[in-house]
Amino acid sequence: MQWYERLNDYFPEHEMKDIGQFHALIEDKDVYHKEETEDYLLLYAEFPTFLFIDYLLIHPDTRGKGVGTQVLTQLKKKGKTILLEVEPVDREDEDTVKRANFYLKNGFVKADRIQYRREDHQGETYEMKVYYWSPEKDEPQERILDKMAKACEEIHNFRSHRFYGREVANPDEVLTLKQ
Repeated sequence: MQWYERLNDYFPEHEMKDIGQFHALIEDKDVYHKEETEDYLLLYAEFPTFLFIDYLLIHPDTRGKGVGTQVLTQLKKKGKTILLEVEPVDREDEDTVKRANFYLKNGFVKADRIQYRREDHQGETYEMKVYYWSPEKDEPQERILDKMAKACEEIHNFRSHRFYGREVANPDEVLTLKQ
């Protein structure tokens, strides 16, 4: 299970899904896809009106060489809004700055009106930022929120009781739209 180890080595523990949930999503959820090459690993869901990037990992040897931009360009060609979650920028953690800048450079917008807070396996609250790219100019953040809620329901909560004993991302509890 080398791809899972690659993800686990890179992403914070609280952002990782259980290996069983990954298998269930890949095998039993028609909308969920895994693409893996030597240069990148992409796990995403494709819904009728949007894509949700669950994980995008560029191999360390190819970072900064345009691979991530190529992956995002291919997804943009589908002509659907693309959503993803990003750790908040922490000026003391250069990787968080690089990630945010990477998505901004690729035309993504931070949904600054959407507050997204989840709990890890120990019940500690952590915050994520929702970023999106839309082929439609000025897509309202209310619609982005609705799409993110669907991603929470369909992806994060898929069989979550089996793997975590609870619902991990109830949209009514984890997502808030600020006025």
